[in-house]
Amino acid sequence: MYRSLNDELREKFGEKVYKLALEGGFSCPNRDGTLGTKGCIFCLGGSGDFAEKPCFSVTEQIEKAKARVKSKNPSGKYIAYFQSFTNTYGPTERLRALFTEAINHPDICALSIGTRPDCLGDDVIELLSELNKIKPVWVELGLQTIHPKTAEYIRRGYPLSVFDSAVLRLKKAGIYVIVHMIIGLPGETPEMISQTAEYIGKSGADGIKLQLLHVLKGTDLAKDFEKGLFKTLELDEYIMILEECIRRIPKEMTVHRLTGDGNKKYLIAPLWSGDKKRVLNAINLAFKNDKLEQGSAL
Repeated sequence: MYRSLNDELREKFGEKVYKLALEGGFSCPNRDGTLGTKGCIFCLGGSGDFAEKPCFSVTEQIEKAKARVKSKNPSGKYIAYFQSFTNTYGPTERLRALFTEAINHPDICALSIGTRPDCLGDDVIELLSELNKIKPVWVELGLQTIHPKTAEYIRRGYPLSVFDSAVLRLKKAGIYVIVHMIIGLPGETPEMISQTAEYIGKSGADGIKLQLLHVLKGTDLAKDFEKGLFKTLELDEYIMILEECIRRIPKEMTVHRLTGDGNKKYLIAPLWSGDKKRVLNAINLAFKNDKLEQGSAL
């Protein structure tokens, strides 16, 4: 049995809560020339396919996003999720203005910020700690893998020690930490993938997001895929690895995501991932058969 995001939300807020993907207009050190200009090898648009447009204010984005999902969320409670690119990569005062506007919205019950471990200066963590006194703040770190060769291949741009330091500093400041990892990165065996999950489980982080590798048109990863340099996982392979990853993490760690669906407009592989309902049904059935159903582990 594992602890799901639904368990977490009901425990913290008393009911189901919906995430609103917002756009802060940030860049990334992997794109602006600080570390590189091409971004991570799998990245097409900073993981913000479903975010609102940055031409609108934060409040306008929240209202537009609420209108889109209103029928799915009768509770009226939402998490403001700054998702695209690196959302702590900018002047602290700009971060303060954006995040404060979001967290003070009456329908927002928590703030979630996607970023890189190497973009968390002391001033940023101090700001997040201040905001955390208003409403809960979650920081989502893109780790993807613990293996140096894979990290170099995907152009992650920072060593594992930077991730370790970021988690420790965030936890010391009382911030809730979620870590992203990718299942199916080229060259990684099932055991290597499970080792990443196990490492995250021991890192001190509160939650984990498990993501299937998608090959998207327009990325450098797509070029390698078209050259036949690697294969993507089949659904049964993915589920097998996913189950082992969950077995490697502590029961009290919240699983925020079991997979992910890439933008179908750009999806090259694996095509089975485009049928989200089928994928989730297959995962749930396998978990039920193997006694890995969701449920609070506390």
